[in-house]
Amino acid sequence: MTSINLLHSNDRKGVFPASWYAAITGAPASRPAFSGSAEFDVCIIGGGLTGLSAALHLSRAGYDVAVLEAHRVGWGASGRNGGQVGTGQRLDQDYLEKHYGRDNAHRYWEVAEEAKALVRKLAGSSRFECNVEAGILHADHKPRYVAESRDYAEKLNAEYGYDKVRFVDRQELRQLVRSESYFGGTLDMGAFHLNPLALTFGIAEQAEDAGAVLFENSEVLSVTEGNQIKVKTRQGEIRAGHLLYACNGYLGMLQKGIAERVLPINNFVIVTEPLTPAQRDAILPSPAAVADSKFVINYFRMTHDNRLLFGGGENYGYRFPADIKAFVRKPMLEIFPQAEPLKIDFGWGGTLAVTVKRLPLFQRVRGNILACTGYSGHGVALATLAGKIAAEAVDGQASRFDLMADLDTPRFPGGTLLRYPMLVAAMTWFSLRDRL
Repeated sequence: MTSINLLHSNDRKGVFPASWYAAITGAPASRPAFSGSAEFDVCIIGGGLTGLSAALHLSRAGYDVAVLEAHRVGWGASGRNGGQVGTGQRLDQDYLEKHYGRDNAHRYWEVAEEAKALVRKLAGSSRFECNVEAGILHADHKPRYVAESRDYAEKLNAEYGYDKVRFVDRQELRQLVRSESYFGGTLDMGAFHLNPLALTFGIAEQAEDAGAVLFENSEVLSVTEGNQIKVKTRQGEIRAGHLLYACNGYLGMLQKGIAERVLPINNFVIVTEPLTPAQRDAILPSPAAVADSKFVINYFRMTHDNRLLFGGGENYGYRFPADIKAFVRKPMLEIFPQAEPLKIDFGWGGTLAVTVKRLPLFQRVRGNILACTGYSGHGVALATLAGKIAAEAVDGQASRFDLMADLDTPRFPGGTLLRYPMLVAAMTWFSLRDRL
């Protein structure tokens, strides 16, 4: 399994998945593939949120920047995810305070708050309609989690001055989410959801307007490190003074030191036919998105055209299921049995990257080579800001990159060889724990 190339194993070359996002957004014209030989100040591998944000901010700072994307800009997880832009880091402030100290925990909070603000700003300046909608509801699937949710909302209010989140009890939750599966939670009106593919397209155009050059269908075959880095594609070679790996789950074995610290996993999303007002009220009357407390998480929301978007399901291999719609429909009906009559119009999958501790990986591979990856399902906000932080580091202002690099992201035991069997064992155990 370790030899599988996730860039090509589940998708057609250069073709966006048949997602609802792709159907409503309308992809811009294809950009040319890189060919020949050229020099740039910075070469970025990966045309998703991290790479494009880095290209935008570096170009605005006066650097000559090239982005190499193996397929199309926005083709990967950046344009396939559930579109939720959450508050904080992937792990809560209690964890960060315990392991990194109170002062650093507050710094990580400030980084995450800036990440949300940056996404809002870039979405607002895009010519693509991103359909930003406020609110994410975190729903507890076990009664014993409810007190923790209440305490955490109070902590954020009191200790972080964050007054946009509040506790929701079981009775109110049932009014927001018509399901018997949840017992309470928190409603965060400072978080929001949007069309992530439109966001990605918009950042790409803003980066080009700033002077960045984006190449599509330009898979990187090898990187030769040195003061002058050589990045080889099938049709040519770029020489650059700096390099940023922004590949996330699609890195493969391009850089082994990074690959040993991230694990690619697949996730799947379906979107129903449009709901009538009565159907919507019977399923999800709230405009807030929802993410539940399961380790194998379910996440869902109503789209701006009144469809139910639902992400979930467990996948123990790197191949996508033969029938993604049926695969995700099962957990959807566990949460919403009343959705059984609904037709599923769209179903797609994608690959993201997680780390052992579920904290993002910011790594200085060499003095002039950086990597940002491993967002562990919290990537829309953090990936976008990661690109800006990487741009700062290239420009000689590395304090925030170093802060993020201090997060503990150890190698997976057994390195890349044992990541896949570990994935199977871990997902089996945690999915069982979710049911207990």
